[in-house]
Amino acid sequence: MERRHTIRYWLVAVLCLLVTSCQAQDHHRSNGAVGADSMLFVAIDTSYSFIRYDQNHLILSGDSSQFRHFAEKWYQMLSSGEGHINVVQIGASHVQGGTLPHRIRRNLLLPLDDMVSGRGLIFPYSAAPKCNNPYDYRVSRSRALTLTRSVFKAPSESLGLTGIAVTADDEPADIGISLNEPDIDFATSRIVLLGYARGGVVPQLRFRNAEGKQVTLQPESADTLMRRYTYKLNEAVDSFHVVMPCKQGQSFVLTGVYLDNEKPGVSFHSIGVNGASLREYLEKCPYLTRDLQLIKPDLVIFGIGINDAAGSTYDTALFRRRFVRLVDSIRSVSPDCAFLFITNNDSFRRIKKSYEVNTNGVLAREAFLRIGKQTGGAVWDQFTVMGGLKSMDAWYENQLAQRDRIHFTRKGYELIGDLLTNALAETLMQLCPDEYRNASTKSEHHNGSATTPKNNQNTPSKATDERPNYISY
Repeated sequence: MERRHTIRYWLVAVLCLLVTSCQAQDHHRSNGAVGADSMLFVAIDTSYSFIRYDQNHLILSGDSSQFRHFAEKWYQMLSSGEGHINVVQIGASHVQGGTLPHRIRRNLLLPLDDMVSGRGLIFPYSAAPKCNNPYDYRVSRSRALTLTRSVFKAPSESLGLTGIAVTADDEPADIGISLNEPDIDFATSRIVLLGYARGGVVPQLRFRNAEGKQVTLQPESADTLMRRYTYKLNEAVDSFHVVMPCKQGQSFVLTGVYLDNEKPGVSFHSIGVNGASLREYLEKCPYLTRDLQLIKPDLVIFGIGINDAAGSTYDTALFRRRFVRLVDSIRSVSPDCAFLFITNNDSFRRIKKSYEVNTNGVLAREAFLRIGKQTGGAVWDQFTVMGGLKSMDAWYENQLAQRDRIHFTRKGYELIGDLLTNALAETLMQLCPDEYRNASTKSEHHNGSATTPKNNQNTPSKATDERPNYISY
């Protein structure tokens, strides 16, 4: 235990001492120079001339008190080895695909060692037909299930924070979930199913214990008002089945699965629905705030807005009002929550057989800057960092973006995740409280290389690296 506290203290001290050295470097180097002892900073490939590496910073133009509060809680957790921080990323297809949020998740959690908490809220997307799933957990199903998404004109089920649901009715069904991240221990000992039943059916949990015996659990508690079924396991597992023993006239609607290991540390939750806009989260997810009460986020990263700005009738005033409403909803549950807004990426529209740049990207960027100032949130200007208007063509030509010029390839998403991580790390260091900033350490700091090393800590083990270069939506 003494060794762990020493390591945590050393990590905090290194982070704080880096503030001085980071300020002494130029922007190009501070965002690319990363050594193994720099904790959150990751190596960046700086060979792309169209990327504005010098602009890779968070913008704090308004009241930054909540972001400062988040930084204080972050350093306090690292120093004491106690506490739980919940980071939530909310978005659309960029998030549902999983590559971008999991890149950020790995960047944040890999250096934390024993300060990794549970995997958090997930949804078994591929339990539904033609629905893509993040690669860091696998999903199977015993039979076809009915899909409901917030982007449907009139969703047939009552949705929550995830904005999506699968329904089993009239006959038994089960969904298998298997964690697929070998470098981070996400084994879970407490599982909460989000959803509701019709006809009295009660969902079960099934898994194999350490001795290989099959165990079937009934929920330890069932809160029908909050739509939660909670299961306590005697041992942590990395795979299990959600069993819905429906009979004729019965159904169970699953809207999310919360994975918890009841350890202190950081949990990074990612919630996304292909095609979603702010309107879907505000008007078609009536249980959003109740589900948020389970998480109580400390930092929300918004990666939503690309679909709002896709049309020719984009209304920036309405966009800002909707964003403020969503922020207010989250604050009603977690008043001290900090917010990080990611501006829309540059994108193109398909016009007949060619592509035309979506000039709404410029308008959206300005809207995000105003939203950040109005809400006291930080803004990561992805639009400018990636190169500004028409830069998506350069990303496509360099195999960083897909042919639709809206989505990125695996390599592109990972680069964006690394850039965002470094911008966040820089701000956390700048907001380091004085009691940690003055800490001393005997360790040396090495700036490292500005280009991606051959053995990047974020390269997944080959055995589970099954993601295609192009992500289907």
